[in-house]
Amino acid sequence: MILVVAADDGVMPQTKEAIKHAKAAGVPMVVAINKIDKPDANMDRVKSELVAEEVVPEEFGGDSPFVPVSAKTGQGVDELLEQVLLQAEVLELRAPVDAMAKGLVIEAQLDKGRGPVATILVQSGTLRTGDVVLAGSSWGRVRAMLDENGRSIDAAGPSIPVEIQGLQEVPSAGEEVLSIADERKAHHAKR
Repeated sequence: MILVVAADDGVMPQTKEAIKHAKAAGVPMVVAINKIDKPDANMDRVKSELVAEEVVPEEFGGDSPFVPVSAKTGQGVDELLEQVLLQAEVLELRAPVDAMAKGLVIEAQLDKGRGPVATILVQSGTLRTGDVVLAGSSWGRVRAMLDENGRSIDAAGPSIPVEIQGLQEVPSAGEEVLSIADERKAHHAKR
């Protein structure tokens, strides 16, 4: 996961929430400290605030690479991509696509109009609309699937985050998601 923190704002509540979800899911982080081109950018403050959240830079003996970037000027973007590719190589991130989907719940909530809604990060296989899934202690048939831009999609492969609808209950962040051959197996596995 790439955690983006503004060098002029530091760690905000949504940053803490993203860190919590990444830790719950056991996802390694590459930290992009953005807006380094601004005069009030303070990298040292951002680093100390992240250390307080137990996100420790490699230079301090931690396992998270910190990369200074400027989305405005493009400075550091190549280094950020390099770090992401390096992490993928070190973690041997290769996933089959022609298999039943497996992934993690990133976040979930009960939506008044849509029922239980979960954001899933597909780790392997392909998740399709109509698939029966187990998500922790919940299960259901994927009625609708939206990409990160809110567009309806029919399938999502590895490393693709999607929001799904159709679960019976709201799962917890960090729970594993598995696509199952049919509803009977999902019902049986839940018990």
